[in-house]
Amino acid sequence: MLLTDLTSRCGCRANSEPRTLGPAGGTHAVRHCRMDTDYLIVGAGAMGMAFADTILNETPEATLTIVDRQGRPGGHWNDAYPFVRLHQPSAFYGVNSRPLGNDVKDALGWNAGLYELASGAEVVAYYDHLMHRDFLPSGRVTYLPMTEYEPATGDLVSLTTGARSNVNATTLVDATYMNVIVPSQRPPGYDVAAGVRCTPLNDLPKLGQPADGYTVIGAGKTGADACLWLLRNGVDPDQIRWIMPRDSWYIDRKTIQPGDFFEGTAERFITQFKHIAESDSIADLFARLEADGILLRLSTDVEPTMYRCSTVTQNELVQLRRISDVVRLGRVQRIGINQIVLDDGVVPTSSDTAHIDCTADGLARRPPKQVFDGKRITLQTVRHCQQVFSAAFIAHCEAAYDTADEKNHFCGVVPHPDVATDWIRTAHGNSLNSAKWGADPALQAWLANSRLDGFSSTDTPSDELITLMMGALDHAEPALAKLEQYVAELDVAGK
Repeated sequence: MLLTDLTSRCGCRANSEPRTLGPAGGTHAVRHCRMDTDYLIVGAGAMGMAFADTILNETPEATLTIVDRQGRPGGHWNDAYPFVRLHQPSAFYGVNSRPLGNDVKDALGWNAGLYELASGAEVVAYYDHLMHRDFLPSGRVTYLPMTEYEPATGDLVSLTTGARSNVNATTLVDATYMNVIVPSQRPPGYDVAAGVRCTPLNDLPKLGQPADGYTVIGAGKTGADACLWLLRNGVDPDQIRWIMPRDSWYIDRKTIQPGDFFEGTAERFITQFKHIAESDSIADLFARLEADGILLRLSTDVEPTMYRCSTVTQNELVQLRRISDVVRLGRVQRIGINQIVLDDGVVPTSSDTAHIDCTADGLARRPPKQVFDGKRITLQTVRHCQQVFSAAFIAHCEAAYDTADEKNHFCGVVPHPDVATDWIRTAHGNSLNSAKWGADPALQAWLANSRLDGFSSTDTPSDELITLMMGALDHAEPALAKLEQYVAELDVAGK
């Protein structure tokens, strides 16, 4: 229910003055009240919505209050650049109960032949439909948009009226810990002189006139998206400069596909354990992964130092390699009218050059916290780079297991990667969790029926995949031992 219905759910203080409460559905004079709920979910972004969906479907009597600073659900998708698309198939995104997209393959473009990638507009509409067609009609959800949660007081504060209310929640769910920051949400982290054309990625389609060149600042997913957008819209690659503080390892998107690609995806996942087990050093492991196409890089003569789970297709990589002016002189310190000053050098620019800021940290690596801690649940990734699956999985553990120890046993945090060698740490974390999950038949059954789990299936595997899976048993223990060895080496080296 929306905030206008709150009076039926909370007990108002007898001695309190009537206040205007709530940004939604007009203003209503109600008393400052206290509402009871089973789950107070702070954040209506992708993880908060995935958690809420699983609780609603697996805990029939539970009541949920979802509070968010945005005016509609979807979190950072409300602020994302207009041409943004998922970097993974739509089949792996959203919530367990409602499909995203039409389960079709793209026929055109650089993702042709692979499963569809939902646009930002599609994702926002999906979450809006989910809230208003599924969650609210259930009668068990109270949705408080344009409202901020104050941890110190436990108060909910309307961002439109300033009115306060309080929620007595059995469990607080923090869906904001893995906070996503996009370029439009903050100014650049470097100085920009007056007269310089510098804009966040969001405004790239709004440029009022052609530039004499385009400088893309940032090497992550958004930087690659900016370059691809420019190339797709007819900009000559010689007119694009790409400032790349760190080169990145990429994942070939073809290797993480659902549907009739599933067995190939599973084979790739199994094969990487063979490479881990047979490698004799960290450098040898990365060489094996690249040789087998599991990891890709932009320039074969530059060793990547970053890994952020970004995906590309082979077609996209071909396009990105058309850009020859790649600047590897560290981060930008300031942009002047005639030059860009970086950590390790200076490059020329002009007042007619369009500088595209793509430097927001996006999904930053955060220190892991215990997921289940008393009355608090902190949503984090329990499978690397799979935020929505992780939130749904945590919700299932909340619904299916009795004690915090049981729940935390299955919910080992796998922090979002940043540096290249974090590939090893995430593989190690995934392996530990997978071993625990595999030992619980009920959990295996849930995974096999989870829409968001791209690594399980209820279909009978082919003879070829069964053979590969049986062979993988020979590599499982050696691979885990090798990962533990490499993690220990990285710890000693402080990496």
